[in-house]
Amino acid sequence: MKVQMDHTTGKKPHYNKAIRMGQSDIPILTRYYQCAYVYIYGFTHYIYISQSISQIDMKAELRANPSSTSLSNPALFNSHQNPLSVALKGCLGNLDGACIEKLLLHCANALENSDINSAQQVMWVLNNVASSSGDPNQRLASWFLRALVSRASRVCPTPMSFNGGRSDFERRLMSVTELAGYVDLIPWHRFGFCASNSAIFKAIQGCPKVHILDFSVTHCMQWPTLIDALAKRPEGPPSVRISVPSWRPSVPPFLNVLTEEVGLKLTNFANFRNVPFEFNVIEVSPSFQESSINFNYEFLLTQTNLVREDEELVVNCQNWLRYMPDIASCKDSFLELIKSLNPRILTIVDEDCDLGSSSLASRITACFNFLWIPFDALETFLPKDSRQRMEYEADIGHKIENIIAYEGRQRVERLESGAKFSQRMKNLGFFSVPFGEDTISEVKFLLDEHASGWGMKTEDDMIVLTWKGHNSVYATAWFSYGFEDQIMGH
Repeated sequence: MKVQMDHTTGKKPHYNKAIRMGQSDIPILTRYYQCAYVYIYGFTHYIYISQSISQIDMKAELRANPSSTSLSNPALFNSHQNPLSVALKGCLGNLDGACIEKLLLHCANALENSDINSAQQVMWVLNNVASSSGDPNQRLASWFLRALVSRASRVCPTPMSFNGGRSDFERRLMSVTELAGYVDLIPWHRFGFCASNSAIFKAIQGCPKVHILDFSVTHCMQWPTLIDALAKRPEGPPSVRISVPSWRPSVPPFLNVLTEEVGLKLTNFANFRNVPFEFNVIEVSPSFQESSINFNYEFLLTQTNLVREDEELVVNCQNWLRYMPDIASCKDSFLELIKSLNPRILTIVDEDCDLGSSSLASRITACFNFLWIPFDALETFLPKDSRQRMEYEADIGHKIENIIAYEGRQRVERLESGAKFSQRMKNLGFFSVPFGEDTISEVKFLLDEHASGWGMKTEDDMIVLTWKGHNSVYATAWFSYGFEDQIMGH
């Protein structure tokens, strides 16, 4: 079944309607996705979609993007006295993505050499190209320009104004319903939810009690799907306990309700589905919160009731490990601590890009050649003036500014590629859990709801979400020891 997309708002109809539970041809976790959110939004019953809806074809068609942008002053390309003529050689008066990248790198080199005059010249060119309401290249350039101006202002205050978008980042607080629409807009988050939930569902088959230790930036939006799937388990649902830390990275998306209220909604939903459920917020010491803007995992050492003898532990990390403090051994120490807890399965999802370099130019290259993906994907089904699109892009802009404008402890976005992370896990003694055909089918079914540019592939220990063949998000599952027969045998 495919749900009709509203191309005027960019939203699929938010699931005040739900698919029939008896449609056996739909993968189990995907089938429950729509149903689960009906209740979590506050509705108290299901309204079933008519059978004819299943005939609707809703795959969004890709639209061609403008390949280049005209420069208002092409004389800059021909001036032998101007260093931009060298940086932009071959662009022939038009600025496509490759030429914008050259400009960004030229500006980065100028800033690293404290050459403010050259940096401002490049910013002037970018200012004439960037537009928060233009094509994907222009929109992406506007956020890079903002980040470069922010960085330059720390070197030398500049009076330069630019047309890149809003003057300041706004801390946009979403309702639970708005957050559900946010994660559903493109499969950037749902891909990880689907892959992880499927791996967890398989790993805990036959387990009567499960404790999920959840590290995620998406406020537990992953769990209604899994709860609903467990409610239909042939042997009956297990008792489920979910624990989350009170601390989370100060990055989008932001929610306008407390974590405890989210837990109450999950509890009500689990009760509605007859799944025994407990939700806990693990308090992080205020001294940890005040001493570092980064995640401090040492609070786990003080938890006396973290693992009970009669339950299996599951650890879930969604877009979280990148926020480890910028210390070489910190990420390994956290993973070693998780390993010592002997979880039945550890699921880890993150963006497949390497942004940990100390070189500004290297980060700009990696970031520009990665974050064009969501800008390009949104272009396929949302109009240029869509507020929903601009807000989503602004959240990506928040990330770009942190990657480009900040250094040291203030730079919290430190992505590690999936390949590097997999090697890290093997070096620490973890073993990968292969994703089964059921998981692959569910992910493919999920992607059928979105634009045809989205795809999926397997790489070594990962499954990877792709856009037009380019890696975007990876999902992995791991175990340490003691569960080989149970996990690999299912």
